[in-house]
Parts: sequence; structure tokens; C-alpha cells
Amino acid sequence: MSRRNRTPNVWLSRTAVNGALLLAVGYMLFPLAWLVTAATKDAGGLLAGDAFSFEGFDLAGNLSRLAEQGDGVYFRWYLNSLLYAGVGAAGCALISVAAGYAFHSYDFRAKEKLFGVVLLGVLVPSTALALPMYLLASEIGAVNTAWAVLIPVLVNPFGVYLARVFCAGYIPDEALEAARIDGAGELRTFWSIGLRMVMPGFVTIFLFQFTAIWNNFFLPLVMLSDQNLFPLSLGLYAWNSNAHAEPGYYPLVVTGSLLAVVPLVVAFVSLQRHWKAGLTAGSVK
Repeated sequence: MSRRNRTPNVWLSRTAVNGALLLAVGYMLFPLAWLVTAATKDAGGLLAGDAFSFEGFDLAGNLSRLAEQGDGVYFRWYLNSLLYAGVGAAGCALISVAAGYAFHSYDFRAKEKLFGVVLLGVLVPSTALALPMYLLASEIGAVNTAWAVLIPVLVNPFGVYLARVFCAGYIPDEALEAARIDGAGELRTFWSIGLRMVMPGFVTIFLFQFTAIWNNFFLPLVMLSDQNLFPLSLGLYAWNSNAHAEPGYYPLVVTGSLLAVVPLVVAFVSLQRHWKAGLTAGSVK
């Protein structure tokens, strides 16, 4: 059959593919567009259902009320979330890369069986571990402290799995052998060579864990009762619960949710170069 007589496949054509991509982008950006416009409304505008119009624009007023509510407790929650997500994600990425490096570089007894146990940990939902972690935290007196949120997020089985894959793709055995021949110890070899070569994997794990901790809700709900230790997710939930009785909380929740998106956007935009490199690990031999 000649090329001229072939019937073009509409569903695989460039127009169809681009149209599907535009629909997907619109679907993903629709909630963000609603959030941006709704953050400019007062309680009456939100309850009236005209969130998508810019009539009655009052973003500055909402920000002012947000800063004044509870003596500025929102920004304390913001700092708490930055602490939990920043320190927790950095610590988790470092531990995961170190574990993945060990699984890749060393041969030890029951290595693959132990790695299988790590993979089993990926299948366990975090909500199922919240109650056991609460009981353990209560035994050591860590409940209602920042440590009760920070310590559990330092371990991520999926991060260990990703780190081993990245180490296999980025760290050649010859480089490690050369470092050992030159007299570098194992810790020095990991810190100066292994960690630097697998930095795209470190950034990828950091971004995944940062997003997970920033959006984490159930663990702080179980562990924390002091309002001053709340992260944004739990604090905004408390305000939203009060909004049923006091509608004035609705603009605070919406405006606070808009500001809560900013760190995630900044993290992905600033680290996207490393992240993109990490996603292509092992794709080209």
C-alpha cells in the first residue's frame, strides 16, 4: 500500500496528542487557578460560589487577616513545616543514599534477603505504622515534640530502593577501587566520590520526601497536640473544622493553602536540573 493511500491514524496524530496533553494540563492547573482566584475573596464571595471572578479583590486583606489570626500562628506552622520537610527530607535522602550505596558496593551475608525486606517495607502504608510509632514514641517520651514527626520520616524504604538503582547507574566500581588503592577509607570514599556521583539520585529522593513530609497529615495528627508544633497541613485542617461554625475561617484556609504551595514550586523549579538528570538514570547505556 502506497504512503499516499494510507489512512492517517487520528488518535496518534500530533494534533490529537497535543490536544490530550492540553486537556491534562488544564485538568491539573484547574485547582490551582481556583485557589489563586479564591484567595482574593472574602467569606461571602466564597460561599456565593463566584470564586473564579476577580470582583471584590481583597488578597491584601486576606493576607493581613492571616498574619493577625492567632497572633501569627500560621507563620509558626509555616516554619514548622519547613523544619520538618527540610531537615527530614535531607536526612532521609542521606540515609537512603548511604544504604543504597552499601547494597550496591558491598557483598555481605543475606544481602539480597535483607534488600527484599526493605522492598516489603514499600508495601506497608504509612497510616498502618502511625499507631505503632505513637506507642514507641510514648515509651521514650517523644510524643508532642518535634522529634515525634522528624524521626519517623528519616527512613523511607522506597528511597533506599531508588538509591540502589541510582548507585548502580552512576557509580562505576572502577572509581571506588581507584579510591581505595589511593588509600581512601570507606567513609571518605563514600563522602567524596560515591555521594557526589549519585547527587542526582540524592536530589530526586529529597524532592519526593520533601513533598511527602510537606503534605503529611496523619502522623502529625497522631503525634502532636500542641498547636505551636502543628505543621501547615494540620493547622489548616483545624481552621477548616472551625469554619463550619465560623465562616470567617474560609478565606484564611484558602489563602493559607495558596501560600503553602509556594515551597513545593520553589523546590521543584530550583532543583529541576538535577531531578531531570535523575529521571534519565540508566536509560542510556
